[in-house]
Amino acid sequence: MSIKVAINGFGTIGKRVADAVDAQDDMEIVGVTKTGPSFGCGLAEKKGFPLYCTFDDADRISSFAESGYECQGGLSDLLAIADVVIDCAPGKMGADNLAKYKAAGIKHIFQGGEKHALTGQSYTSSANHADNLGVDGARVVSCNTTGLSRTLVPLYEHCGSLKVECTMIRRAADPGDSKKGPINAIAPVLKVPSHHGPDVMTVKPEIEINSLAVAVPTTIMHVHAIVADLPDGHGLTTESVLEMWRNTPRVIIMSGAGDRITTTAEVMEMARDIGRKWGDLHEIFVWEDGVKLNGNRLYYFQAIHQESDVIPENVDCIRAMMNTEADWRASVAKTDAAISAYYGL
Repeated sequence: MSIKVAINGFGTIGKRVADAVDAQDDMEIVGVTKTGPSFGCGLAEKKGFPLYCTFDDADRISSFAESGYECQGGLSDLLAIADVVIDCAPGKMGADNLAKYKAAGIKHIFQGGEKHALTGQSYTSSANHADNLGVDGARVVSCNTTGLSRTLVPLYEHCGSLKVECTMIRRAADPGDSKKGPINAIAPVLKVPSHHGPDVMTVKPEIEINSLAVAVPTTIMHVHAIVADLPDGHGLTTESVLEMWRNTPRVIIMSGAGDRITTTAEVMEMARDIGRKWGDLHEIFVWEDGVKLNGNRLYYFQAIHQESDVIPENVDCIRAMMNTEADWRASVAKTDAAISAYYGL
C-alpha cells in the first residue's frame, strides 16, 4: 500500500519534493497546498495533484474557484487523508503548523529553515537514517548541512574521529527572490560560529565542527571551503579520499581543469546539459583538483545547489519515519533511480 503524502506549501521546495515523491512507487501525493490562487495552482492541476488551501478559512477556499481552480478544501481536510505531511511552508510558521499536525495525529517533516528544537529530531540519509525509524516528526537539515554531511560522514566513519573548520560562501538570495538581491557587497555573517557547522552535529554529534559564513552577490550555488583534521594512522591518501566520495551516494567528483568546470556557473550549466529539470543538482559537487591531503590535514572545496540537494532526502526521511526501509543506502538507491526514470534520464 502506498504511503499517502501531503505537501504543505507548493513553492520552490514544495514543487520539487512533490515531483520526487510522485516518482516513487511506494508513495502517492494526496494533495498540495497554496495560500491562494496563483500560477502554482495551475502547475499542481497539470501534474494531477489535488489542490487544497493552506488555511481552513471558507472565504480563502472559495477564492480558488473564483479564479478558476478546483480547491478540495482546507489544510485540515488534507491532513485527514494523509499518512505524513511534508512542511514546505515559509520560515517562522513551524510552531503553528506543528500544533496543527499534532492535533491531526499525522507524521510530519519540516525543512532546514526551522530549528532542530522544533522537533528534537533532524535527518540526513547518510548520517542518521536509522535514528529516524518510526519517529513522528523530523527536520530534514538545510542544504548546507546536507552537503557537509555527505562528504564528512564517510570520512568520520573511516577515521573514527574528525575535527573540521569550514567557511560557507553563500549565495545572497535564491534566483527568483527579487526582494533580497543580489547584493553589491560581501557580507560576513557576524554570528560566530555560523549555525551551519554546529547544525551537522544535530545529525552526527561525533564530528567536531565549526564554521564561518559570508554572503556574496550570486544566486545560483553555495561553495564550502573545508579543512578537516584526521587522526594519526588514518591510512588515507588524496586519491583514496576521492575514491571514497566516488562511492558515496549523491556526490559528484569532476576536474576543474580536465572537465573545464571551474565555477558554480559551469556546474549549473552541466546540470542543465544532462537534462535535469529546473537545472537541479541533487548531488554535492566536489572539484577533484581542489582536494589535497597534506599529512593529517585535508583541504577541499564543494558546491551546493541550495534549491535541490535536500529534495531526495525528504523521500528517504518518509521511508525512515514510516519504517518501510531500514537501510539508508537501499532507500537512496530506490529514490534516485525513481527520480531519474520519472524525468527520463
